[in-house]
Amino acid sequence: MPTRREFISHAAGAMAGIAFVGCGLLSARAARAQSGRRRREVVVSGRRVKTVDVHAHCAVPEAMALMGLKVEPQALIMGQDRIRAMDEQGIDVEALSVNPYWYKAERDLARQLIKVQNEKLAELCASQPDRFVAFASVALQYPDLAAEQLEEGVRKLGLRGGSIGASVYGEELSDPKFHPFWAKAEQLGCLIFIHPQGGNAGFERLKGNGGLSNVIGNPLETTIALSHLIFEGTLDRFPGLKICAAHGGGYLPSYAGRSDAGCVTFPERCAKVPLKKRPTEYLRQLYYDSIVFTPEALRHLAAEVGSGRIVMGTDYPFPWMKTSVDHILDTPGLNDAERAAMLGGTASRLLGIKS
Repeated sequence: MPTRREFISHAAGAMAGIAFVGCGLLSARAARAQSGRRRREVVVSGRRVKTVDVHAHCAVPEAMALMGLKVEPQALIMGQDRIRAMDEQGIDVEALSVNPYWYKAERDLARQLIKVQNEKLAELCASQPDRFVAFASVALQYPDLAAEQLEEGVRKLGLRGGSIGASVYGEELSDPKFHPFWAKAEQLGCLIFIHPQGGNAGFERLKGNGGLSNVIGNPLETTIALSHLIFEGTLDRFPGLKICAAHGGGYLPSYAGRSDAGCVTFPERCAKVPLKKRPTEYLRQLYYDSIVFTPEALRHLAAEVGSGRIVMGTDYPFPWMKTSVDHILDTPGLNDAERAAMLGGTASRLLGIKS
């Protein structure tokens, strides 16, 4: 496999128009010139702030083709429109991730697919280091292989952490079979971004009008995943883990007090795996993106988990939070230092992004 230096060397020669996943990616300067817009610069308390989006999706058609799949929607393919959107919204850096679609793949196919995907991500990031970093993809259905892929992605390709689903086709992330992966993530000290699998959550009642499998199902799956990581002792076993949960951690931070009350009211239900802390205390060792939609929701999340545990997310290219920057700037009750940390300071530290 090429070294990180070889990737950077190769990418540097393609800066004028790298061909990535079937679409030309223009330089930031070219994209701005074509759009006719200036890049929005975010200022807090008179100081320029580097903004980092930790929840930004993309896709690699070459990898998907190995499973006979095509990219939908097309906006997931990297192209000039992405930099234009980043500039308009005031996003300086995106941390790219790919939602897992390969958890049913056989081991050899999963190894090949992840190799292609992570190398393409590394190539892109090396070509635009001031605009993109990425999370490594891993075949979590094979935890030993996932651990190898995470280490290879971080140490050889320069990727900044790992991205995983909130479950692996019905298997909880707290299952002991996944301990080798968590051990590797703790050893590397890298951030693991957890995103729900959506339709694989198995919530049969979430059919019908309203898109409930997404609107309710996605945050609910994250809520379940985090709860298992707490109650099954995973966070006690690997206390150095750095985990970021999508969609503000689902519903857990909004109703976490019931977890504490449950162990007090029904202590026998929490006795199988004794915890070192109250359930709610674990919330403050996790990280969360800012996709909670209202100022009051963001203020409450900060009150429950600590403002230093929140990082900005947009869910690009899905138009949930086109105003993520303003969402943070306009939330009352936050001081300027907290806003700067949420906009990019905390994420820069976690992802090794230079200020």
